[in-house]
Amino acid sequence: MAAMISAERNLGALPARLWPVAGWRALATPLFGTKPYRLTLQRRPASSIRHICSESWPEDRAIGDGILDGALPFFGTVLPLGRAPWTAVPTGPRAASTLHRFAWLGDLAALGTSVAAERARELVAGWIACDRACTEPAWRADVLGRRLAAWLAASEFLFAGSEDGFRQRFLESTSMQARHLARVAPSVAGDVGGFAAAKGWIASALCLGVSNLNRALGFLEGEIDIQVLSDGGHAGRNPLGHAEVLRDLLDIRAALEAGGAEIPPSVQGAIDRMAPMLRAMRHGDGGLALFHDGFEGDRRVVDAVLARAAVRGKAPGAAPHTGFQRLAAGRTAVIVDTGPPPALGGAGAHASALALEVSDGRDRMIVNCGASGGDDLDWRNALRATAAHSTVTVDDVNSADLGREGSFRRHAAQVSAERREADGVVWLDTAHDGYKRRFGLVHQRRLYIDASGGDIRGEDVLDGAGGQMFRARFHLHPDVKVSLIQDGTAALLRLPSGAGWRFIAVGGALSIEESVYLGGGGRPRRAEQIVVGGPLNGAGAHLKWAIRREGERR
Repeated sequence: MAAMISAERNLGALPARLWPVAGWRALATPLFGTKPYRLTLQRRPASSIRHICSESWPEDRAIGDGILDGALPFFGTVLPLGRAPWTAVPTGPRAASTLHRFAWLGDLAALGTSVAAERARELVAGWIACDRACTEPAWRADVLGRRLAAWLAASEFLFAGSEDGFRQRFLESTSMQARHLARVAPSVAGDVGGFAAAKGWIASALCLGVSNLNRALGFLEGEIDIQVLSDGGHAGRNPLGHAEVLRDLLDIRAALEAGGAEIPPSVQGAIDRMAPMLRAMRHGDGGLALFHDGFEGDRRVVDAVLARAAVRGKAPGAAPHTGFQRLAAGRTAVIVDTGPPPALGGAGAHASALALEVSDGRDRMIVNCGASGGDDLDWRNALRATAAHSTVTVDDVNSADLGREGSFRRHAAQVSAERREADGVVWLDTAHDGYKRRFGLVHQRRLYIDASGGDIRGEDVLDGAGGQMFRARFHLHPDVKVSLIQDGTAALLRLPSGAGWRFIAVGGALSIEESVYLGGGGRPRRAEQIVVGGPLNGAGAHLKWAIRREGERR
């Protein structure tokens, strides 16, 4: 047993990159549920909370009220949060992770009532009583990190009016969890979960004193090196994931300040780079663009993240390392995916090469279909398909070969972008070879936006001799009304603000088809899409299109 304990204690000392290579997670996980291993976690617990690492973000009191009623919202459904939810069989791994992260605890605390405090203590105490076996996903490093951070941030709320027995059980449990997290944090390195693990590890080191702060900071700095790119983007290429990482870094910075610890330059440097990039991924309504498993997100939280970052840098037009381009003029914003699927966090990556989104002020106009945050694998894979994005498909085949469980078997090897600007006008030339291996085709997309933002022009070229049929899709936000005009050769788009835009195309037949929208993170919404398609006939395709605001002078 001593040998096993020694090995387990040294797991966290392994370089993060060796966890998947050495298979340590697969080898060690069965040991985590054993009694000898749990004994290694039950050393002397912390005697008190040394510092409060608060998470002062906008809460949703409606969620708090729902928890009092026994229901937690979960991507268009509700999770039962009755008197003893920890003994129930979870509906799926994502649902279980949402429950065990306790990120919703702040929404309950926002109610500020004795009833809410009693309910929060009941849920925390119930978890402590039911879950000491280091099981997945409750004790997975990212879930564990979020839970520790949430519990410690809410500790004053939980302790107010509590009995000494609850405090003691709380300190014993958080100390155990913190020791386990310090050992297994490297198992989620290289993914957004690495920052969640780092935040919980650092919070427990500051608040409880049972973890090594320097080791935790070293792990965090390694994650920054791997995941935060030179242009400020996150390697996962998910705008919402980017916002979550930046939020975690801000919480870590605040915790270190509150604890009187030095803030590593890499942490402030990452914040300084990431804040302008977050602005680049926003539409005029304040929400985020929908790429690589991302949702619009909570606009209040995005506002708060940018305010707390206190970085004045403007949104960059080009992010060559992350693989996005932003064409902005007047009140119009065009955001384009000009990178290959991300190598990190690839399970959520989409086959979205050269997909674009367009907004006019606070109105989203052209969108991607979004993502499914639930446990329905069919929905998740359908929304990862190229056809769920505003780009070109060939024979209804994805531009990247999607694996059933969310991985990629093949994707574009080359995605390029060249940008030119003059007098407020922007030209963008892009291309990808995701269809080259199967069809011998290269997709080139050229975009233009004038200085007013009222004239957007595009050109899609399929260069090569393969394939039977192409289809260029322009998914519309559910609030956009569309109708065919000019004998079916053009489409009129009416936005909620009353603004009108005219879509015209040459080089393919134009039609309006049904679509679906899941960008809000809730239930699917019915939507429509403009589709321009035609035969390839061994000669490729050359499609020209334009979207012009009605009343614009041309």
